[in-house]
Amino acid sequence: MYAAKEPCITCRPLGISETMTLTHYPFKSNDATANVTKRTLPQRLATWYETMKVERRERRQSSDVPLACINTRGPAVLGSEELPLIFLTRNDRKLLPAFLSHYRGLGVTRFICVDDASSDGSREFLLEQTDVDLWVSDVRFKEARRGRRWRERLFSLYGTDRWYVNVDSDEFLIYEGFGNRGLRSVIDGLEGAGFLRMSAPMLDMYPIDLESAEVEKLEQSDPWTVADHFDGDGYTLTTTKRAISVRGGPREREFKSGLELIKYPLIFWDAKCRFGPSIHQPLPYGRNFVPVMGVLLHFKFFADYAEVAKAAVEGGQYFNNSSAYSSIVEKMDQNGSLRLQSDLSRKYTGPDQLVKMGFFLPVPK
Repeated sequence: MYAAKEPCITCRPLGISETMTLTHYPFKSNDATANVTKRTLPQRLATWYETMKVERRERRQSSDVPLACINTRGPAVLGSEELPLIFLTRNDRKLLPAFLSHYRGLGVTRFICVDDASSDGSREFLLEQTDVDLWVSDVRFKEARRGRRWRERLFSLYGTDRWYVNVDSDEFLIYEGFGNRGLRSVIDGLEGAGFLRMSAPMLDMYPIDLESAEVEKLEQSDPWTVADHFDGDGYTLTTTKRAISVRGGPREREFKSGLELIKYPLIFWDAKCRFGPSIHQPLPYGRNFVPVMGVLLHFKFFADYAEVAKAAVEGGQYFNNSSAYSSIVEKMDQNGSLRLQSDLSRKYTGPDQLVKMGFFLPVPK
C-alpha cells in the first residue's frame, strides 16, 4: 500500500552514471572533508533537475498513514524554543534509558516516537516518560515505506519551519565537544555556516567478545562502554546527484551488506522537505552536500545478537526482506557464532579521537 515504486537507491551499489566523486573515508585531511561541499555548476544543475523529477513523482504518490498518539494527555504542543526529536523503535527496551538520557543531555525537550509493534516492554517504558509522545500505527514499518511516511506525517503534525533531531533508537549522535556543547549551539553553528542539515555516517559499534556484552549492563552504562570498538578504516565516501554516500564498516566487511551509512540526524524541516525514496537522501537534494560534522554511533551487536537477527529475518520488515540480517544468520549457522574483530578494529575513546582520525570536522562556533 505504501511501498516505494522504485528500489531504495542507497541500498544497492551505485552505477557509474550516478557517481560524481569517490573519496577515501575517514578523510586524510580537513580539506578533503570540506571538499564534499565543492561542486561544479553541472553537478549542481544535475542535482536541481533530480530534485524536480523526484519531487514531482513524490507529490503524485503522497498519502497519509494512520497514526495514533496513545499518551493519556495526547500529543504535546511545541513551543518555539523547544528542540524535538523524532525516532522509531521496535523491541529496543535495552537501549531506551541510555538513548533518552543521551539526548536529554544534548538539549532535546520533546521525544516523538513511533513504536513498531514492540513486545519487549518498550511501549510500557515509553508511556512512563513525561517528555515522550508515543504514537502507534495499524501499518508496519515496511508498509510505511520503511517508516518514512510516519516521519513525514509527524513533521507535518508538530510543525514545519523548525529544527528536528531525526534518528532511530539505536543511534547516538556524537560530535566534537558533545559533552559540553548542546544541540542548540550546534544549530547556531550550522545556521551561521549556511547549512540546513548535519550529515553524519552511522559508525557500527561492536564488542570484541560478543557473548560478554550482556544487555543488562546497558541499564547502568552508556552503550559505547559495552560495545566499545569500531572499524577505524575501510570506508568510501561518494557524492551522487542526490547526496553524500558512505559505505563500509563491519557489516560490509563480514556480511557483504553494502548498506548506506550516511544520515542527516539534525535537519531543518520546511515545506520543501520530503524523504522521497530514501531516508538517507532527503529532499531537496541540494541541501545534502554539507561537511561531515558528526557520526551516529550505531548499536546492533550485543550478547543477544542471534535472537535479534533471527527475529528481523522472520519479520521481513527491512530492506529486501531483511537480507542484511539474513547474512548475519547465515554466518552464525556456518561458524556457530560471530567474531567481528579484525585488524581494522579500534577501541572507542571519545569524539576527539574521531576528529583526529578524520571521521568528521568540528561544528563551527
